[in-house]
Amino acid sequence: MNFKRKIQFLFSSLTVLALGIALAGCSSSKSSTAPNNKVTHITYWHVNAQTQGGAAVNTLVKNFNKTHKNIKVTAKYNPNMYQGLMQNLQSAQASDKVPDIVQVGWAYTNYFADNFKYLTPTQASQKFDSNNKFINNNFSSRTLSFAKSSQGKLVGLPYSLSTPILYLNKTMLDKYQIKTTELTTWQGVAAAARKIKQQSGNYGLYIQEPADTWAQQSLMLSNGAKIQKNGKAVFATKKGIEAYQLYQDLVKENVAVHTPWAQGIDDFVNGKVAMAFTTVAQASHIKQSVNFAAISIAAPHFKDEKTVVPVGGSMLAITAQKTAQQKAAWTFEKYMYQNNSLLTWSKGTGYLPPTKNAFNSKQFKTYLKANPMLKPAAQLINKAVPWTSFPKNGLQAEQTMIDARDKILSGSNVATTLKNAQEKINDQQ
Repeated sequence: MNFKRKIQFLFSSLTVLALGIALAGCSSSKSSTAPNNKVTHITYWHVNAQTQGGAAVNTLVKNFNKTHKNIKVTAKYNPNMYQGLMQNLQSAQASDKVPDIVQVGWAYTNYFADNFKYLTPTQASQKFDSNNKFINNNFSSRTLSFAKSSQGKLVGLPYSLSTPILYLNKTMLDKYQIKTTELTTWQGVAAAARKIKQQSGNYGLYIQEPADTWAQQSLMLSNGAKIQKNGKAVFATKKGIEAYQLYQDLVKENVAVHTPWAQGIDDFVNGKVAMAFTTVAQASHIKQSVNFAAISIAAPHFKDEKTVVPVGGSMLAITAQKTAQQKAAWTFEKYMYQNNSLLTWSKGTGYLPPTKNAFNSKQFKTYLKANPMLKPAAQLINKAVPWTSFPKNGLQAEQTMIDARDKILSGSNVATTLKNAQEKINDQQ
């Protein structure tokens, strides 16, 4: 081999060697950063105490983490229901430390849409699935309407669906010869409550008092009142005042108990209150806790009116800001809407499944048959109206309504208090 050919051979050999080293380096780098070796951490904020689905949340998150090795979900309970979560979310956004997926109560749909950064379900499905099949195949247009802002934008996906129902201590009612047919109107409920108080000394009624006025809005709606119109509060009418007056009178007479939600439910399950008007999401807790015959009936209405109930519960909204966390949150959401997941959720709470497939599934129908306390809500859910959601200052508006409730139940003039609350809310909008 002459000198020139030796140089060419040496050069070729060095080139091949260098290329091999480069390729080996690329392969090593790719292996060390492969997506399969990465774990994306996301945080899920919810409002479910142990008496209202906390254990079910833990089960769902644990099962998801077992089956999705590349995603780790950490659930965080927020006390004070949806109002408390919104307040915490305000602080988190101010410090740029937002969670990745949150439960948003229906009352705060517009407030959330106007004040927070989020990825809509439509955007998520297009970004990560390249289509909207998951949304269209699982949710009815009516159910989706609960999760839309006043501008018609889908903010999140419906997750918890409920209506208020009237739970009864049937053992106590039978003892004092009160029939369920007498309890279809609020006037009938009031008469039965007074009878219970007079003959047993126990309270006759408890209407839930969490950090929202969902149950009280149902009371007014079922007397023909309206809560808002065109974004403005309109509840301080004759019908709204009449509904609250009946409520206040029962509290003044010491027939209905005025106490925080957890205590009120405890009083019912401990046999100190004959009737409790609260969410179907308390059904599992009540069934597991009472030592008397407990049943439920549909929400009452006032005479010459019809039952009108606002839908309760929440939607799931994605607040993650980075693509990896958004994708993980969307994956977690889709897992939460699987039939088995929703059945776990319903069994742990009493909430009704939000998807068409789960609601009509054989498994849920079997569960419903075995748990008749859910039936009144299941029968009413298709007639439920959206829970009032004031735009822009919805957090302040709900607090104003809570303050009005507490003032009325403490003895203030019903008409004056409602009118002042209505004016304050409208001034804030």
